[in-house]
Amino acid sequence: MSALPRSTALAPAPAAPSMEAHWLPFTPNREFKQEPKLVARAEGMYYWTPDGRKVLDGSSGLFTCAAGHGRREIAEAVHRQLLELDYTPNFLRSHPKAFELANRLAAILPAGLDRVFFVNSGSEAVDTAMKLALAYHRAKKEGTRQLFISRERAYHGVNFGGIALSGIVNNRRAFAGVPGAVAHMRHTWLAENRFERGQPPRGAELAEDLARLVQLHGAENIAACVVEPVAGSTGVLVPPRGYLERLRAICDAHGILLVFDEVICGFGRTGAPFGAQSFGVTPDIVTMAKAITNGAVPMAAVAARREIHDTLMAAAPEGAIEFFHGYTWSAHPVACAAALAAQDIYRDERLFERAAALSPYFLDAMWSLRDAAVVSDIRGCGFLAGIEVAPDGAPGRRGHRWQKQLFDAGMHIKTTGDAGIIAPPLVAEKSHIDEMTEKLRAVLKAL
Repeated sequence: MSALPRSTALAPAPAAPSMEAHWLPFTPNREFKQEPKLVARAEGMYYWTPDGRKVLDGSSGLFTCAAGHGRREIAEAVHRQLLELDYTPNFLRSHPKAFELANRLAAILPAGLDRVFFVNSGSEAVDTAMKLALAYHRAKKEGTRQLFISRERAYHGVNFGGIALSGIVNNRRAFAGVPGAVAHMRHTWLAENRFERGQPPRGAELAEDLARLVQLHGAENIAACVVEPVAGSTGVLVPPRGYLERLRAICDAHGILLVFDEVICGFGRTGAPFGAQSFGVTPDIVTMAKAITNGAVPMAAVAARREIHDTLMAAAPEGAIEFFHGYTWSAHPVACAAALAAQDIYRDERLFERAAALSPYFLDAMWSLRDAAVVSDIRGCGFLAGIEVAPDGAPGRRGHRWQKQLFDAGMHIKTTGDAGIIAPPLVAEKSHIDEMTEKLRAVLKAL
């Protein structure tokens, strides 16, 4: 792994800036500013705090840095691109790297998903996928298809479309008037599947919720069913065996588009380029973000079946804009350069294959923690695991305390409620997994 060179001597820490002006996202700001958790630099598998303390990255940043931190190849590609072409509009203009990146992504996506639209975040990708579904049905003269089906406990970003789809109550609670016609299926967590590794054996019948919603609302009114192959942000809910296959069959029977939100699952996290390939189910639309640039530059994309693209092209008059959508930063040259460099790393270092090979060792390590008294469930597949701790009377309080104590003990993870999400960079060695397990065990015992 080629990382940026670091001095062995730590430079004197600069004076700490005032914290009053910055409003942190998804953070209890008053608590944070009383006891800040800051990082100053990163390299490989680790962060360092401003005072030089080493912190193992157990969640790849925010599931973003699959190739580890400080990759020289990406930094140099970004530097070259800034000097060559820092920005060009992608409305009526473009640049060669946008087409090169689209081709590279099409080559690793499931067969047929080879039309790529670039955006800037997972939230934008989800909203784009929703617009694409609506536009497709309208182009087919099926404009009544305006309802979306999602799931409880789903996370699909924080734009209004994604909030409407989402099934995590606190993400919706303060925004009760969000627009969007969405019906929700049940989530797939079942108590009888506790501690099941990989795809749990029970729960495929939960896909019949989609069939019931078709009966309730009418297939002619449903545009798409949107799901994460593995529900990541809610605490890693791996789909029951046969569940995704049944969703695919119901969508096919009723002309409903199946959308996979692969913002977390994409780029090797499940052991294949995308979760769709790991589970053997091909959707009509895929969203991706996070690891597309190894987290170096914001970027995301939506890939659609060629038939969806071609339908929109054919429905518009010659010379007309076929899809009235896009962003100032769509296919930004610097983001494209970073993404191409990241894709080179994934290919040349065979990181997806590497994660698949190391997955059994990783999952063995995570399941070894089931004897900790506070652990109520462990779920996972590939290089992704969720460890649930029993609530202490207030939902989420123990999980929040867990991630804070773990950071102080030298390890970063993402938590949602009382679930910790472990997703190491794909460059992890067995020694890193051992270190993670030791730190997790110690802090779980202290909880």
